[in-house]
Formats: sequence, structure tokens, C-alpha cells
Amino acid sequence: MKKQELIYIVVSFLAMCLGPFRSSAQEGNLSDSDKEALLILARKTLVQYLKDGNLPHVDESGLSKNLRENGACFVTLMKKGVGLRGCIGIFERTDPLYRSVMGRAIAAALQDSRFPAVRFDELKDIKLDISVLTEPQKLEFTSADTLLKKLRPLKDGVILKTRFGSSTFLPQVWEQLPDKEQFLYHLCRKHGAPGMIWKEEPEKIEVQIYQAIVFGEEEYGGPEHVK
Repeated sequence: MKKQELIYIVVSFLAMCLGPFRSSAQEGNLSDSDKEALLILARKTLVQYLKDGNLPHVDESGLSKNLRENGACFVTLMKKGVGLRGCIGIFERTDPLYRSVMGRAIAAALQDSRFPAVRFDELKDIKLDISVLTEPQKLEFTSADTLLKKLRPLKDGVILKTRFGSSTFLPQVWEQLPDKEQFLYHLCRKHGAPGMIWKEEPEKIEVQIYQAIVFGEEEYGGPEHVK
């Protein structure tokens, strides 16, 4: 498969608009107010950082315990009429969740190598999505068939490691690639591995799974009071 075709598939998936508080995993401890706080903070971070290179001041005492605990996340930027404008995530739980969201928002805007840096004047046409991730767990399997049986479409995000590198698909990707074999094929191709290496060399690959709580802004440009 050509690189352009693979990019098109990934972009097509991410171009799907997620609802304001849509979830692909159990809600856990994140409340609706936690989600709203993270979305507002991500938006404020982008507005201020793209405007003057500074970060907004955050009063940790006003944040819930959930947001102050270390967490992992992805931030996705969608542009009106275009689709995907940036998507960067982190699995390491080295910072409080709110800081991880701030950092990934900036990274999605400025460090996604597939796109030019987002400009301040684009923010009015951009909508934010946040995926808060659970801790990845190693998936044990003894054959390609066992691997297929253990995968849970729409529930699990997957990290696939081969001798060529590693890549991940968030749980939402199952909506565009519901066939398990096709899912794994494109996940291999994402990091440059042969598409069927998961089937030909199952003993030489490693698979981890995780879940995600997914939520996003309702409107392009975000809340009026943080523009």
C-alpha cells in the first residue's frame, strides 16, 4: 500500500467528529466538569501560546484530584472543512493529567510532522478532542489466531511493536477499520513494517492494549469566553 493511501485512511478516521462527551471506555473517575475543565484549559493554552509564546496560569487548588494525578492523553485538532490538523499523544504518566493535556495541545498544534504549524488565526476554525488513556497492558497470545480472538473492537486501543518500530491506533480507529486483520495490517504499515508481519511472525511482535475516555468541543473555535 502506498504511503499516501495509508495517510488517507488515518486522516479519514480522525476527520469523524466526536460528540462533546462521547466515551469509548468506562467513565472511571472523570466527571463532566473534569472534562469541561480540560477542554477549556487546552483551548486557553493554545490561544495564549500561539499568541505570545506563554502558558496560562493554572491554580492547582481549583482543580479536582483527578486532574492533578499523573495521566496520559492524546489531543486531536480538527479544522473546519479540512479534517485532521494535528494529533499528538503521550503514554508516559510523568506529569499531572492537566499538564499532559496542555503539553499535548501545543505539540498537536506545532509538532505534528505531517502538517505545518497551526497559526493563531486558525484557532477560530479548529475543534479540540481529548482522549484520556488507561495504562497499557501487555496482551498475551501464542499465535496470530489467538491474537485476533483477544482483540476487542471499539474497546481497546492497540500498541503494536515489531522489529521495524512501533505504532498505535486509538480505540476510535475501529470505527473505520472494524475488520481485525485490516486493523492490524494498517497498524503495521503505520510504522513501516510489512502489513502481514503480525501473522507471519507472531512470536516476534509485542502487543499492548489500553482504553480511552474520549470527549471534545461542540463548536469550532471553542467557548466564546476563551477565544
